[in-house]
Amino acid sequence: MVLTGAGISTDSGIPAYRDTNGEWLHSKPILYQDFVSAYASRQRYWARSMLGWPRMQNNAPNRGHEVIAELQQAGFINALVTQNVDGMHQKAGSQQVIDLHGRIDEVICLSCQQHGSRKEWQARLVDLNPEWQTRVVIAKDKPDGDVEIEKANYHDFEVPACACGGIIKPDVVFFGESVASKVVDQCKDYLQQARALLVIGSSLTVFSGFRFVRWAAEQNKPIAILTYGKTRGDEMANLKLEAGCSDTLDGAKNLLI
Repeated sequence: MVLTGAGISTDSGIPAYRDTNGEWLHSKPILYQDFVSAYASRQRYWARSMLGWPRMQNNAPNRGHEVIAELQQAGFINALVTQNVDGMHQKAGSQQVIDLHGRIDEVICLSCQQHGSRKEWQARLVDLNPEWQTRVVIAKDKPDGDVEIEKANYHDFEVPACACGGIIKPDVVFFGESVASKVVDQCKDYLQQARALLVIGSSLTVFSGFRFVRWAAEQNKPIAILTYGKTRGDEMANLKLEAGCSDTLDGAKNLLI
């Protein structure tokens, strides 16, 4: 079983959340409770997301994603679980990817539970807020299609509601939310079937990913971690490699296939 984190996607130009010491590289992401409780929080979130989405949408998978797909097709990987929401594994050709934290290219209504495409939602946001693409200055790209904006005032940014009147949210697990139990159970079943666990590009700081390392250790399954910097699972790992994900995976593939 392979578990991937933000480090697998940095070669695709998508920033990581944390540095090699596990410290935040950016301001912390929005909390679920803030998003659902205040329209002003949703204005801020969607304004920044609207400006960052074109880059996120156009990013391409890198060699690391491609190698994982090739190893999966060759039978070396029986389960691929990702903490990322960027959809890069699917773009690279991987099948049966478990998106632990959801997908940023989809949206969901919190009232009627209807799903929609982020592309269509983007068009609605742009139609209602056309001046925002030329009026503000993007100071910094952030993970998951977010950006930092210089001296922004969000009071006039319009966020439409669902046809039912409900709140539209990206179909991802925000900080403060929990991963659906059925998704966790599915991952646990795959881990029980696997002979080993390989973690790629994750500091394992978030419990949703760290739990699999802990479960693998409890089952005496070999654990390998490929990422720069310390991780929460280092003491349980049988092998720890601090190296680039794409180059290391490409070299490993050449030995296996």
